[in-house]
Amino acid sequence: MPDPATPRPRPGRPARLNRERIVDAAVAAGNLDTLTMRALAARLDVSHGALYRWVSNRDQLFDLVSDVMVERILPTGGPPAGSPADSPDGARDADWRPWLARVAWSMHDQFLAVPGYATRLSRPHRHNSDALGRLRQEVVTAFTNAGVAPELAEQSWYIFITTVVGWLAAQETPSDLPFNHGAPRFDLFLDTLLRGLPAREPGAGCIPPGYSASNSYRSS
Repeated sequence: MPDPATPRPRPGRPARLNRERIVDAAVAAGNLDTLTMRALAARLDVSHGALYRWVSNRDQLFDLVSDVMVERILPTGGPPAGSPADSPDGARDADWRPWLARVAWSMHDQFLAVPGYATRLSRPHRHNSDALGRLRQEVVTAFTNAGVAPELAEQSWYIFITTVVGWLAAQETPSDLPFNHGAPRFDLFLDTLLRGLPAREPGAGCIPPGYSASNSYRSS
């Protein structure tokens, strides 16, 4: 006679879905921007209803992919910490440029490995992913640790994310305009962008000459 304290197995097929399986199937689908929920369920060999219990629509699927993306993008250890404001020389010189260059190169590699991701991210829509909020917070913290005022740190984040995502989205849908000669170089784009950051009030000065944010900061 079976022990009544022993839990009985649930009827039906065992659970087959988890976050990693769903994200892997979505990434392998070919183009995240055009992937339908029914097509994703078919790739996973589950019913549409079973998938719905994990992600009920494309926005939730996109957020799930974003969670994994940001985990892969952000360097471990967080942004660089600056010197205290009351240090003897008064400096708060957190070395944010190599750190932010690493983040940008990781975005380049991870986003372009998932066709359609940068394109969808670049479109105006509500982003619910907590992970994207974490990315924003770490970039803003990198600027404030270097002594950038909070408002300008937020502006610097906005310039960084919209510019990088826009560049990556453009690579997914390359233009045939006559001035578009040669393959775009992300190292040149990124060097130019980082030279202009952080955001400053008009007339407040510029980055000293000789600064370079070359792709020597690219993570392997």
